[in-house]
Amino acid sequence: MNNDRIEGNWKELKGKAQQKWGDLTNDDLDKIEGSRTELVGKIQQQYGKSKEEAEREVDDFEKGR
Repeated sequence: MNNDRIEGNWKELKGKAQQKWGDLTNDDLDKIEGSRTELVGKIQQQYGKSKEEAEREVDDFEKGR
């Protein structure tokens, strides 16, 4: 899934993102606005993960895993 598609479906995906990454607040998710880069950064910051780990999680999320 490319970044445009995440942005286009963000309203639908936002709830699923909150389920997967429960420590992200509604404000966090609103600020992300479907930006893959912003999502990766917030996951890194909130969960103390490396960029590679966060990227893998977002990749899996995009693939519906």
